[in-house]
Amino acid sequence: MKMLAIDIGASGGRAFTGEFQRGGLVVSEVRRFPNSIVEVHGHKHWDILRLFGEVKECLRSAADADSVGIDTWAVDYGYVDRDGDIMGLPFAYRDSRTQNSIPMVHERIPRERLFEVTGIQFLPFNTIYQVADDLASRPWIVENADRLLMIPELLGYLLTGAKIAEYTNAGTTAMLDVHARAWSLDLLQKVGFPPEKLAEIAQPGRLKARLSRTVADETGSDAEFVFVACHDTASAVAAIPAYGQNWAFISSGTWSLVGMELAEPVITDEARDANFTNEGGVDGKIRFLTNVTGLWLLDELRRAWARDGQAVEFDDILEEAGKAPRFRSIVNPDDRSFVAPDDMRVAIREFCRRTGQTIPNDVGPFSRCVFESLALAYRRRIRRLIDITGRPIERIHVVGGGSRNRLLCKMTADACGIPVIAGPSEATAIGNLLVQGIAAGAVEGIAEGRRILRNSFTPVEYEPADTELWAMASENFDTMCD
Repeated sequence: MKMLAIDIGASGGRAFTGEFQRGGLVVSEVRRFPNSIVEVHGHKHWDILRLFGEVKECLRSAADADSVGIDTWAVDYGYVDRDGDIMGLPFAYRDSRTQNSIPMVHERIPRERLFEVTGIQFLPFNTIYQVADDLASRPWIVENADRLLMIPELLGYLLTGAKIAEYTNAGTTAMLDVHARAWSLDLLQKVGFPPEKLAEIAQPGRLKARLSRTVADETGSDAEFVFVACHDTASAVAAIPAYGQNWAFISSGTWSLVGMELAEPVITDEARDANFTNEGGVDGKIRFLTNVTGLWLLDELRRAWARDGQAVEFDDILEEAGKAPRFRSIVNPDDRSFVAPDDMRVAIREFCRRTGQTIPNDVGPFSRCVFESLALAYRRRIRRLIDITGRPIERIHVVGGGSRNRLLCKMTADACGIPVIAGPSEATAIGNLLVQGIAAGAVEGIAEGRRILRNSFTPVEYEPADTELWAMASENFDTMCD
């Protein structure tokens, strides 16, 4: 059985085929394609129809695949009208349109109540804030819509005609009751969003649909579409080759997600105040985690350098960062000045100027600043994770693109004082494939799937060192964040 996983992130998409052979999973890359936010009338959007075209190209490139699944980032969505047409370009989470709707939502739903029901952290782009803005600024689109569909389910709809809300993605919206694992009618009523506009919730891998005849003819594919763990972090966590209980994860990419996999949500004042979140996972698990702005900072630095004609390769970045002096410039990755700056170099320099630090001026110092800052942010979150859950952490699994960053992985082990196990780097696509395998009956469940992954991929392990030096640096970092 050949499976096709399409994993789309904010800056690009990847497609991989996978086959279970001789007790392992064999993965092959099919194609990559760019993605980016588009500006229209002063707002940030996703070009959903271009992404649909890229998805069809992936199907053409693997026309012999038996099944296909799509995962993307969370919280963003589009509307489908009663005739089945998409209603405009979906907004991107980096748009600032929720500035007015956030206080409006909290007037109707106190923060304590919102967290009690949903278990979701307070981020300015949460779906509930976005739909509140729709109701206030463009009520006609809600009134005329048949369904709201999250981005991967929207692409699934374009491929199959099926209108579904996949559980791990629905759980990021702050509109799902984390206890009942169903849409919260109470919250929807308070914010004024009609519940009939939301699709039926399906657990990952439980629902399949055939490609429409048009798509099948156009692509030459007869693959069965599987609604996998459509939220990319849920897919990534499913692919962690872990065993036992005393482990944490860092899904490292544009965003870094730091957390644990738990059986039940953690709904406490401490979790709420620390801005941790409870998101649905595969096999009924809860991903208890918190967001850290991740390699977005480095991506934006590279874009700025490229605009000036300085195309910097990743290996050169690691080499230059490794030679730069330690702990000269540290930033809080989650500072609002880094959300969407015109030039990340200017934003970092200004932060360092405000905080009385050395101002970086070249590739090495800038890159080391980003890596050390992320490692210290991970340390801070890991310690909060231990405090809130009361569980020890014996190892940290780093998956995603950041797992290839040997310098950052070593810094993370040193900063946290805990061994780091890095890989697989394409965990999101692999988790997508794993859920397809479970859906097809080729894999019994997530535990067997993780055993298969341990047999299929060799991780890189990093032992902690220099922990006292990192502990000293963390005191300044914590003061800065507080």
